[in-house]
Order: sequence, then structure tokens, then C-alpha cells
Amino acid sequence: MDGGAPRAVGTRPRVVGALTGRDREGAALPSPAMAVRIRDTLLRDTVDFVPREPGKVSIYVCGPTVYDVAHVGHGRTHLVFDVIRRYLEWTGFDVTYVSNITDVEDKIIARAAQRGSTEPELAREYERAWFDAMARLGVRRPDHVPHATEYIDKMIELIAELIARGHAYVAEDGVYFDVGSFAGYGALPHRTLDELRESAGARVEVAEAKRNPMDFALWKAAKPGEPVWDSPWGKGRPGWHIECSAMALDLLGENFDLHGAGDDLVFPHHENERAQAEGAGHPFARHWIHAGMVTAGGEKMAKSVGNFTTIADALDRYGANAFRLAALQSHYRSATALGDRELEAAAAGVGRLDALLRRASATGIESSDAALDAATVDGFRAAMDDDFNTPNALAVIFEATARANRAIDDGDAEIAASLVATVRELAGVLGIEPGSGDDEADAVIDALVGERDEARAARDFARADEIRDQLAAQGVQLEDTPSGTIWHR
Repeated sequence: MDGGAPRAVGTRPRVVGALTGRDREGAALPSPAMAVRIRDTLLRDTVDFVPREPGKVSIYVCGPTVYDVAHVGHGRTHLVFDVIRRYLEWTGFDVTYVSNITDVEDKIIARAAQRGSTEPELAREYERAWFDAMARLGVRRPDHVPHATEYIDKMIELIAELIARGHAYVAEDGVYFDVGSFAGYGALPHRTLDELRESAGARVEVAEAKRNPMDFALWKAAKPGEPVWDSPWGKGRPGWHIECSAMALDLLGENFDLHGAGDDLVFPHHENERAQAEGAGHPFARHWIHAGMVTAGGEKMAKSVGNFTTIADALDRYGANAFRLAALQSHYRSATALGDRELEAAAAGVGRLDALLRRASATGIESSDAALDAATVDGFRAAMDDDFNTPNALAVIFEATARANRAIDDGDAEIAASLVATVRELAGVLGIEPGSGDDEADAVIDALVGERDEARAARDFARADEIRDQLAAQGVQLEDTPSGTIWHR
């Protein structure tokens, strides 16, 4: 489902309208997009995105802790960053995308003990389930998928640097980061240390060995029955936060471009990542961006609350295109609901896109080699360059859909072909693939629509109405147009 597969610079689609030159193959290029602007969580401002290296973008997105199946909140977050990746590649950037697997952590240890399996067995099972769900959703696999257990040595090196610089200390039960030693701790969530301590309350892990209640574990001393590794501070295992710092620095280097995830990770996880890396003398992410949460019943969707729907269940009912459309109709920074109402509405929207492609095919419009409509492409790019504003980008696509249908009504095949090609191309940038439904089911509907058209031509209106009612009961709506009947779900 790689509808937005990357394009190398110089191989962009042909565009008609406002032009600024031609690429190396002679195809017309779109007018230049404005600089991409992003809302940076650390700066608390919308800023121009200037990569570390011209033409290249490095992205790190925190991946799953693999102890259970993924819910639609996880799906929405990773879909958001998949779209950001697809868009940047489509505009010509060479993107390196890293997303990790946390395969050693308290929840994994607890679930494995509950099930009577080993931690590696449990982690492998749910990692497979994770990537199966992502594949169904059309989220492209990262360029690098580091596993925490593969980076123990790198984590130990980073912890040693923090101890040497006075930002960490060894205690009886492990090694802790000394938050009081790091000036500016709390900058990412924009709170002082006292404010963070007060808001954390009972969530702060109590340990007598800590100098400060907000200090957090870099290395946890071995406990009976838990996985352990050797270290200069005795046998044990890493804390959660040190994992991502070590993996991001190793794979992307210092000053990498974008670090993202859901906004529930701003604190403590991302702030602790930042403090660890910078405390050890390694400039970390240049920009931070965070996706809003999916809500259910007015509160954050979470396994701990039990108010979640799995990605697999949502896709079984509505399909990947509808899920994507529903998720992208809200700005990525906004909290959003992804329940039956939102997914059903999105399925109807996907139906409009599918219906356009069927109608174009039925009327003999060939769009595979058609040039794209420049005004539509420019509108789409303006929306996406504005902090990846997918609601506005979708509005551009659906306006082009309406214009394409009007062009078909008017018999203007050239304009219709250009707009159909544009809709398909831009939807693909968002990972939406119009016309990728159930071919067998579509063929049955096509046959019934054809039979109804024949019945109407024979003035057998009773049979025509019977077929319309039969299709309506299946959730299929018919629209009679001058060029024939079109349908959508």
C-alpha cells in the first residue's frame, strides 16, 4: 500500500498550469512550494523547517513497547508520521526514517510472567502483530528498526558519559539521572522542576536511593526472574528512556532533524531523552513534533483504561483508506475521535473518490499519462507546507474531485483526465489509494448496476427500483448522471 512511494528529485509528475521550468526529463515542474513550516514543541512556535543537510531529512519516531496488540490511537500516531515521511519524499527530500522496538521493559516482563512465556517470545509475537497492523494500515516500514536489546552496549556507554559529566550517580538499586544537575530540565513540557514534581504526584517512582524524587533510572539493578546484562554497575537492565537516546544518536547522529511521537510522550519520555543526550554532550533533535491523542468517551484511548479499539478490528470493519481519511481529517496536533461515526463518514468520503475513478473508466477517460493540474497541486502543497495541514489538503483533493465530475458532465475529457490523475496522485501522497477496494464485491455491484440500467432502458421501473433498494440495503448509493449511473458506498 505504498501509494505515496518516494520520487527522486527530477522525476516529479507532469503538471499543467502555473509552471516554473522543466525537469531533466523535460516534464514541467510545479511552481515552488513555500518552505515547510512546523510547530516545534520545544520552541513552542511555528518555524521554518531547515534540515541539517540540504535535501536530506532524518526522523526518529518512538515505536511500540511490544507486549500487546496495537489500538487505533497507536495507528493514528504512526499514520501521521508516515504521511509526513511520504510528503517530504514526494517533494524531493531523501528521508531516513527510524522507529524503534522496545523489547525489554516492565510491561513486557509482567505480561511474560503472567502468560508463563519468556520475554523474547512475547516480544517477537507482538512485534509481528505490530508490523502486520502497520502493513494493513499502509504505514511503510521504517528504514531502520532498532531493538532495545541490540543496543545495551551503546546505552552503557551513554550512561558512563553521564556519570563522568556529573549528571548521573550510582545507587544501590542502579544508576539514576540527576535532574537537578541539568540546567533547563523541563524545557520540552515548558514546566519548572517544581511544577513537574507537583503534577507527577503519585506517578513518581519512589526509591530511597534517589537524591531527588524526579530523578529517573538509567540502569536498574538485577531482580530475580528478570532479564539482565553485565555492566560496570553490576548486572541489570536499562531504564526505558535511555534506549531511545542511544538508538537515535547511533543511527541518525547528533542534531538529527525531527523527533516525534504522540504528545503523551512529551514528558517524561522525550524530556528525559533530551536531557540524557545533551547531558552527555551530544546535541539531540533539532525539532520536536507531537501528534494529539485519540479519544474515546471524552478521554484518551488507552489500554490501561480499557476504552480502546484495536487497529485490526477497525480495519476489518472499514478498511485502510477510510481509517486514513478519518485520521487525517483532523490536524495531527489535535485530539480526535476515531469511532464508528467518524469511520463511517470517512468511508463515505472514500466512496466519492472510488466513484470518480469508476466513472472516469466507464466514460473512457484515460488518466494514467495525464498531466497534473497545477492549481490543485499548489493548493495541496500550500496546505501540507503549513505544518502538514492534512484537513486542508483533503479539502483540496475533494474540490478537485467535484471539478472532475463536472468536467465529465461537460464532456471535457482533457480536463477530467488531468483532475482524475491529480486526485489519484495527491491522495496517494497521503497513503490513500482510491479504487483499491474489494474487486470481487465491486464486480457484483457493477453487474447489478448494469442490470438496473438495462431495466430502466426497457422501462421495467419496478425491477430498477428493486435493484436500487437491494443495493441501498448493502450500503451502496446510486447516482444517475448524464453519462451513466455511478455508485459509492
